[in-house]
Amino acid sequence: MTASAIQSQVSLEEWAIRCDLAACYRLVALYGWSDLVFTHISAKLPGPEHHFLINPYGLMFDEITASSLVKVDKDCNKIIDSPYPVNPAGFVIHSAVHEARHDAGCVLHTHTRAGVAVSAQAAGVLPISQQSTFVLASLAYHGYQGVAFRPEEKPSLQADLGHSNFLMLRNHGLLTVGRSIADAFLNMYVFESTCQIQISAQAGGELTQVDSRIVEGTAQAMKVQTGGMGGAFVWPALLRKLDKTDSSYKN
Repeated sequence: MTASAIQSQVSLEEWAIRCDLAACYRLVALYGWSDLVFTHISAKLPGPEHHFLINPYGLMFDEITASSLVKVDKDCNKIIDSPYPVNPAGFVIHSAVHEARHDAGCVLHTHTRAGVAVSAQAAGVLPISQQSTFVLASLAYHGYQGVAFRPEEKPSLQADLGHSNFLMLRNHGLLTVGRSIADAFLNMYVFESTCQIQISAQAGGELTQVDSRIVEGTAQAMKVQTGGMGGAFVWPALLRKLDKTDSSYKN
């Protein structure tokens, strides 16, 4: 189905979310966080129907466009006909978060090398960088229960996440929650940077840890840094970065 055909079936608000989510997929690819086709980013659509957008399964993240995103219900059934398959198993984690967190406009999950490496460390995220302090202010952990395709895992994942916006899936990867797509992306940028810095620092000498009292005040510090705008502060610049090289995500 063409971009114009999809655009004619959805509201202006939904089309804007589609463009932002497609941009998010492209940015994840651009920053090297994708795992071929094997992770997902979901976005909640406005309205009482509990509809979501998710990637067409099998497309690389740098191929995804606003019109190719698949609209599904809470059980991952297609709402608008699409030639692309969806991955119900991959939606288990996302649907669990969306069910429990009504503030979750976007859920972003990755399997990066640094993220998985830190998730396998018993101590998890260490307070050794400024980036880590932002993560530690809202971090939760979820124990590994095998490949996450069983609905039975949802209650424990929801309980472990609670009100946190950063979730480390042990032996698996990273997950961030945001009120918007921009918030979830910025959270993942900080989370991924935290893990990369930790792995690099551990290759050297003895580590210096940040005072726990500083960690306690970082939630307010993040608000100051972004002028209270969160991810919306950097999102326009990220879109300009994409548009300079390839704006086809808007199709």
